[in-house]
Amino acid sequence: MNWEFIFKDGLIAGIQGIPVSLFVTFVSMLIALPLSFLCAMGRFKRVPVLSQLITVIGSFLRGTPLVVQLFIVYSGFPSLLNVLVQRNGWDFDPFGISPYVFAFVVFSLNVLGTLTEVFRSSLSAVGKEQTEAALSVGLNHFQTNCLIVIPQALVSAIPNICNEFLNLFKSTSLVYMMTIQDILGKVRLVAAEGYDYTEAYVVIAVIYFVLGFTMEKLFQRMEGNLKTYKAAPQV
Repeated sequence: MNWEFIFKDGLIAGIQGIPVSLFVTFVSMLIALPLSFLCAMGRFKRVPVLSQLITVIGSFLRGTPLVVQLFIVYSGFPSLLNVLVQRNGWDFDPFGISPYVFAFVVFSLNVLGTLTEVFRSSLSAVGKEQTEAALSVGLNHFQTNCLIVIPQALVSAIPNICNEFLNLFKSTSLVYMMTIQDILGKVRLVAAEGYDYTEAYVVIAVIYFVLGFTMEKLFQRMEGNLKTYKAAPQV
């Protein structure tokens, strides 16, 4: 075991990749959250056609491996776009698109498939009697959703959102396959010089464990702060 690599080159390289991994995670989650909530509302309200379409797309995103989705978007989309570019004579290089764009698309869509069901179940968990009570005191449907239904649904969904954020953070380790130098990519790069791959994965595992453990504790504290709201009597 090359301890010098673990505590020097590997650790330094891994720390340098942390901002990239967090950047992809946060941006993908920020994109997925509003889109998944809108999709959940479409399913919850049972909007004709749209509800069925969201169900099919969500099932595909949840039922296929993330790495397969990554290769479809990263390898297939530029080739398809290149055909359109050549056919229409556009002055555009589809193979020059930043890999970060594809990363955001893949990970936000993957999260969207899961969070749509999370939000839908949270919306369904809000009792109908609360909606009826709000309407009986003069609130319209828009006010009822914004003031009564949605706030409670979001609070109920927080634990699952936190879990999905952790899963997303770990899944971003695949971005090295898209030439993005994240934690995994940077450590593997320096490990290639001396073929210290076993040590490299030890470093990677430790870094992900420390960051994941820290995030988990922060989320637990957040959930604890929300218990007061969840326990309070609602309308």
